[in-house]
Amino acid sequence: MAENNGRRRPQKEEESGWKFWLQTIAMTLAIYAVFFLGFKFILSNDRVSGPSMQPTFENGDKVIAARHSKLSRGDVIVLKAPDEAGSFYIKRIIGLPGDTVVSKNNKMYINGKLYKEDFLKAGSKLKEPDTSLYAGKPYSYTYNFTLSSLAKNSPEYKERYSNSYLKKVEKTNKVPAGTYFVMGDHRTVSKDSRIIGFIDKKSVVGEVKWRYWPFTRWAIF
Repeated sequence: MAENNGRRRPQKEEESGWKFWLQTIAMTLAIYAVFFLGFKFILSNDRVSGPSMQPTFENGDKVIAARHSKLSRGDVIVLKAPDEAGSFYIKRIIGLPGDTVVSKNNKMYINGKLYKEDFLKAGSKLKEPDTSLYAGKPYSYTYNFTLSSLAKNSPEYKERYSNSYLKKVEKTNKVPAGTYFVMGDHRTVSKDSRIIGFIDKKSVVGEVKWRYWPFTRWAIF
């Protein structure tokens, strides 16, 4: 009996070894599938490009955005660029569908009420260089406008929208249904809804939840 048990042991060890590797491969594939499906349907991994959200986000920052998030005013989102196929922008929601939006004397008014933009405090301490169009102005400086004035006077709006659409915006001064009005925190350089127009809900990739790179600026939003 002792000899027979000794002969069977190598076969059992071989079977055990194969089971271990099969389990390892299966686990690796399962983890990969979870990550793949997670980033396809639940999360989005994105890289910030450009200065439009400074100093909240810098060029090269890497962020994770949550898809299908319930969006609110003030949320930072990743969106498909309406003026450049295949590109993505990172902006902040200022106007929700149906909101009136007015910028006056470097202050924002939403639905007739002052909108406190605490997220601009850091940018208000940074000044544009002398070579800038807004030399000496803080990053947070926002020129005067209304949605009505943009609909009436903006060349970009006239290229993007029909006359009937613009007439309605001009009359109501409201963000159209199913869209958002977005702006960058670096207001003096940001190409945002003042230029590219309203952002369709279907163009929103997700809401930024986490900056994981660089490690020194790691933050949850």
